[in-house]
Amino acid sequence: MGIFGKKAPEKEEETPQEARKKEVSDIMLKYKQKLDKEFKVSLSEGSDIKQVTTKEYLEFKEEYMPGHMSFYEKACNFSEKVLKVQPDKDKIPEYEEAIKICHLNVTPAGVASFALLGPIIVVLLGSLISFMLFNSMFFIIFFLICGAIMVMPLQKAPMMLANTWRMKASNQMVLCIFYLVTYMRHTSNLELAVEFAADHLSPPLSLDLKKVLWDVETEKYESIKQAMDAYLDTWKKWNMEFVEAFHLIESSLFESSEERRMGLLEKSLSVILDETYEKMLHYAQNLKSPITMLHMLGVILPILGLVILPLVVSFMCEVKWFHLLALYNLALPIGVYYLGKNILSTRPSGYGSTDISEGNPEFDDLKKFKIKLGKKQIALSPLMIAIFIGVVLVIIGLSPIMMKFIVTPGWDIILNKSPKQGESLIMTTTEMDDPRGLFSLLGYKESKGCGDNMEGKGDIIGPFGFGAGLISLLFVMGIGIAVGVYYRLNSTDVMKVRDRSKQLEREFGAALFQLGNRLGDGLPAEIAFSKVADVMEATTTGDFFRMVSSNITRMGMGVEQAIFDPRYGALIHFPSNIIESSMKVLTVSARKGPQIAAEALVSVSRYIKEMHVVEERLKDLMSETISSMKSQIKFMTPAIAGIVIGITSMITTILGKLTQQLKAVTSGTDGIEGAGGGFDLISMFGDGIPSFHFQIIVGFYVVQIVYILTILANGIEDGADKLKERYELGKNMINSTTSYCTVALIVMMLFNIVAGTILGSIQAGG
Repeated sequence: MGIFGKKAPEKEEETPQEARKKEVSDIMLKYKQKLDKEFKVSLSEGSDIKQVTTKEYLEFKEEYMPGHMSFYEKACNFSEKVLKVQPDKDKIPEYEEAIKICHLNVTPAGVASFALLGPIIVVLLGSLISFMLFNSMFFIIFFLICGAIMVMPLQKAPMMLANTWRMKASNQMVLCIFYLVTYMRHTSNLELAVEFAADHLSPPLSLDLKKVLWDVETEKYESIKQAMDAYLDTWKKWNMEFVEAFHLIESSLFESSEERRMGLLEKSLSVILDETYEKMLHYAQNLKSPITMLHMLGVILPILGLVILPLVVSFMCEVKWFHLLALYNLALPIGVYYLGKNILSTRPSGYGSTDISEGNPEFDDLKKFKIKLGKKQIALSPLMIAIFIGVVLVIIGLSPIMMKFIVTPGWDIILNKSPKQGESLIMTTTEMDDPRGLFSLLGYKESKGCGDNMEGKGDIIGPFGFGAGLISLLFVMGIGIAVGVYYRLNSTDVMKVRDRSKQLEREFGAALFQLGNRLGDGLPAEIAFSKVADVMEATTTGDFFRMVSSNITRMGMGVEQAIFDPRYGALIHFPSNIIESSMKVLTVSARKGPQIAAEALVSVSRYIKEMHVVEERLKDLMSETISSMKSQIKFMTPAIAGIVIGITSMITTILGKLTQQLKAVTSGTDGIEGAGGGFDLISMFGDGIPSFHFQIIVGFYVVQIVYILTILANGIEDGADKLKERYELGKNMINSTTSYCTVALIVMMLFNIVAGTILGSIQAGG
């Protein structure tokens, strides 16, 4: 009976199947509770676990995406809202492929819209501003032509950005295959191998591999193989050897025989090395003609054309200095840069160095200029130092222009060609075109006017003085030296660290082979490092191994901590992805036994040697072209331009003084006929262009050309190696600018002395 007098229902007996289910449920609950306790994760509440999103990938992308791409994205998206233009249907797949490669957040319509709206803005703003400043129809026509020319490059901008991205990524492809093969030797897991490569590579290829991993985690693809195959499709047209090598690595996963698996991994690395060498061989053979054309069109013809420009300007008064500036400092450098980019776009992928400081905050301190004041050390920004040097030299270089507004009109310092009694050789004057002066500091004069209505007659123009021409060299030095100092200070210390790491990489193959043999003999890793350090005494590799051994013996560290410790690890002093990955292979494989570690290290040493051999062969292929370009940068271009400036200065001086003497002769001529003939002869000559302006235009053009050729030469030799590019820019900008200014100074002085002698003999004969 129940409590309330009712009979309680009988309890049903459990069936064996239900009892078994309950038993399984109890066991699962027991293990879930145990896992909850150990890992502090509630597996019983799996429905509440946050799903993986691409937020981290987007943050990673934002950190490593170049700034100019973000600007381009904003410009395209803005243009699409303002003036939406649909591209040709045939071009849409090409646009989409390029946008996907660059990870750009734009649409094909946005690209086409910016390609039209951008030139329109340039034409309108450029024409309006230049017309207000110079009141010349020339610039309206100039910017109209520039706008029309801009349409085609802007339409191809995604493809050019994709080529740049592809070249940067392809620089790391041999290393990528090396990392994958190195990891897969001891752990046959493709996803972990891809993650290992992504951790050791630099952007942008690391960004691509991270994107592949995120696509798998966000379930866009079911497996890492599907995600990688989709990514490899983008490289089939550009780098088939990378695709083939990766497929060989994938095939090794399905081999049951260890020997065949290892054979496929070794084959994958040899495939990409051999194919890269063959493609670079063809590239080197086809490179000579485009480089010669670039040199002729961008350097030789423009600079030699400058010789006749003083005569053109002297006889055509409509041509002004700002017309030459628009041609030589805007149109020509942009054209040369575009031609150079087209040459670089055909460079084969798969070879080149990387910037070890990119995305690594530990190197920020090495990019600063340090001064010791007693016990303190002050770190200065290279940018501030460069700006200070540039501003000081530019202000001094422009001082002849400033003095026009400071001193009274006509004031000048002249070199008296025939000093009379009581007159000094160097004297001041307040008379424009003082007949006593052979050379002047400023040389301002009144314009004779131009055209039938003598427009601008009586305006003060100049400076035409020889002294002003020499001072203008400081303007060019200010620009070139400032740029060079910035890049030099920014890269020199980092370059020293990388050179030391490169030296270690060159020796590391033999060192790893010895280390592998020691491990194969049964020695523990702690003792093996010390033995190899003794054998390789007084080498960079010996220093590295000695540092590891010292951390183990003196500081009581384990092998892994002695190498990778963030404060005392040996890798701090030798930042190299190859060395780091090799040591990680050692620490991981050592857990599986010394024999496995020995085999892994011997294989890695062989891979490093093979990569070094191919690298040296490729440099040998490119040596002729690179040495030719370097000679142009270091000596040929600055020397030719300096000589041309000297000739121009002499011609300008002679024409100016001849006009002055003809005017003096005409004013003293009796008779209308003689006077009229003299004035007709004088009217043949225009005002001319001052050597001051002419030298600044040519000197700045030299600075621009050296900058462009340095980027091009570095791109051909090392691909998208930004650290080497900065280092070469620092060296070349300082050396080439100094060479140009030195040659121009010497030639200007010599030729003007010759001009003074000629003018003196003419005056004596008259």
